[in-house]
Amino acid sequence: MKLNKKGIISAILLVSIGIVFGALLVSGFGFVRPGLADINLGAKIPPVNLDADATSFSKAFIEVAEKVTPAIVQITVVAERENPHEDFFFFPFKDLPEEQRGSGSGIIISEDGYILTNNHVVEKATKVTVNLADKRTFDAEVVGTDPLTDLAVIKIDAKNLTVAYLGDSDNLKVGQWVMAIGNPLSLSSTVTAGIVSAIGRGQLGLIRDSYGVENFIQTDAVINPGNSGGALVDLSGAVVGVNSAIATRGTGTYIGYGFAIPINLAKTVAQEIIAYGKVNRGYIGINIGEVDNAIAKSVGLDRPKGIIINGIIEGGAASETDLKSGDIILKIDGKEVNKPNELQSYVASKTAGTTVKLTIFRDGKELERKVTLKPRDEKSKNEPVAKKDNKDSDKGVKKDIISLDNIGMTVRNLNQKEKDTYKVSEGIIITDVKSFSKADDQRLFKGLVIVEADRKPVEDVEQFRKLIESRKGSAVLLKVQDADGNSRFVGLEIPE
Repeated sequence: MKLNKKGIISAILLVSIGIVFGALLVSGFGFVRPGLADINLGAKIPPVNLDADATSFSKAFIEVAEKVTPAIVQITVVAERENPHEDFFFFPFKDLPEEQRGSGSGIIISEDGYILTNNHVVEKATKVTVNLADKRTFDAEVVGTDPLTDLAVIKIDAKNLTVAYLGDSDNLKVGQWVMAIGNPLSLSSTVTAGIVSAIGRGQLGLIRDSYGVENFIQTDAVINPGNSGGALVDLSGAVVGVNSAIATRGTGTYIGYGFAIPINLAKTVAQEIIAYGKVNRGYIGINIGEVDNAIAKSVGLDRPKGIIINGIIEGGAASETDLKSGDIILKIDGKEVNKPNELQSYVASKTAGTTVKLTIFRDGKELERKVTLKPRDEKSKNEPVAKKDNKDSDKGVKKDIISLDNIGMTVRNLNQKEKDTYKVSEGIIITDVKSFSKADDQRLFKGLVIVEADRKPVEDVEQFRKLIESRKGSAVLLKVQDADGNSRFVGLEIPE
């Protein structure tokens, strides 16, 4: 059979279309998906080939998290609510619930259920519940608390618990890697890492008691609410601190730094609480301050060092020795102390009845004195500044006022009413301090009374002026007192 010309052309066209369509199918053209086995994602090798040291370093964090987390617990408390309006007859708040719920963390320190945490976690608690890492839950009893260190011990009825290893915080170094393990924001078993940013951090105002011990480890490992009472550990898994506080700007959350209580102090407190239900802490019975450059210069020290005694507590241990206001404590039991919290932290680890040896600087000499620590007397007071004589009573009160421009301060003689108010027999009162002056730099302010200068009583402003003029280019040691009877020493540098 013969094909006509038109049919031949149609056949050729159909074959051509088939060939082209087939080629499109083979090339994909987006219409055909590849098989699962044909899909390859990402580069074939990692950009960095870790050496043995880096691998070992990463493994240390992993192992610490695995080993230590079971020894960290989550604590949930029901506590008495503090009503900010309790002193007011304020109807909108009369139906506030009397209790509130809170949470924190804890460290298991014994197989039979003793747990170390913060005082502020369980303070005023009416019910305490502990959740273990294995999801078991126990009711807990508060064994004892120590508000002065913000530590507490609680107890659960359990056996064969995983116990944390408590290290030696005295060997901790700035720059050392640490991990914070706890339950921040109710997120259980959270691990963060950072370094030790500083040690011996004090004067944070976290413990609002003059006897409060603030000697914190500062770290940039992330700590948030709920971490309180958790562990700060080194890369061997040893607990070196009890996480306690964070730096914040009113948000209540972490902004870069957290603070932990050194474990050496925590161990001593925990042992006392477990044994006695409270801390039988000893005290020297002194008010102390830091020695700055001006104080060092005024007393003849070669450099700022030690702790200055601002006052002796009546009835305290120091009052039974010849320690004096103005003495500089350089060492305690051979250990150098250069910050008030260093001395406080060391003494806080000792019980009442313990004898400590102080190395002091007085009148250009180093002396040694022994003090047997006594328990705190809640009724104790600072030694009175007033002298037990009445030589002022027959003298007329001077009205002299002197401005000392080189130190930026104006002083005036005390009148009898002021002497009675401040309970002093001698002294002069500061009536004005210029901003950014030498006096202002040393936190002198209007209303302070200068009772001593260079360890001698200040009788009037003229005597004080002569002393200041005679000490140009040097420094003078002042003892000042406020209206509440609190006294301290101030080193004041006098310009040429």
